[in-house]
Amino acid sequence: MERKVLLIEDESLIREIVADYFEREQWTVYEAENGRQALDMLDGLNADLVILDILMPELDGWIVCKRIRAKSAIPIIILTAKSEDDDKMLGFELGADDYVTKPFSPKVLVARAKTLMKRVEGTVGKEDHMLSFGRVTVNKRSHRVEMEGLEVELTPKEYELLLYLVKNEGIVLSREAILNQVWGFDYFGDPRVVDTHIKKLRGKLGDEARHIRTVIRAGYKFEEDR
Repeated sequence: MERKVLLIEDESLIREIVADYFEREQWTVYEAENGRQALDMLDGLNADLVILDILMPELDGWIVCKRIRAKSAIPIIILTAKSEDDDKMLGFELGADDYVTKPFSPKVLVARAKTLMKRVEGTVGKEDHMLSFGRVTVNKRSHRVEMEGLEVELTPKEYELLLYLVKNEGIVLSREAILNQVWGFDYFGDPRVVDTHIKKLRGKLGDEARHIRTVIRAGYKFEEDR
């Protein structure tokens, strides 16, 4: 399946190398050398993935990430020389889905992109593809969440988090378990990223957020009825 990626990076050599690796895997690569150009391109591009450098001229990656997230749930991988946990937390708080630190292997970046897209696109199995609770319905095939017929726009990570909670109804899930399932076993950042995403998810669900319970000193639990 052909996919389109927008690579936003001010260093031309890095763009060239990364683009070459993605094109070998049959991705169509679009390039932007600064944040302002990237935002202009995104409007009509309909890309499947954004790879976003942080330290750029015009607009930095934090601003670009925030503006993309304000109007789109497109998956975002942040690409940066910074590795501190606080920087990772900021990226996830702004809506990024993954984080790769320079220097990096282009092969690893492509692999991370493939894994992220598999999570976003999901797989259709034998089980019913519709879930519901309260006034909310979740279509696992289309990854569409609706409340009384109106779409609830979730980022890929928010969607995965909601699905994991709903599918484990009545089970107390620790932050570590949620991190392993939603962010992957190779995530070594701050567990507070779970709390940040729970807060955002609750905000988007409105009254239906009552189904997501905080279990003191343990984690979170989804309950159909309270």
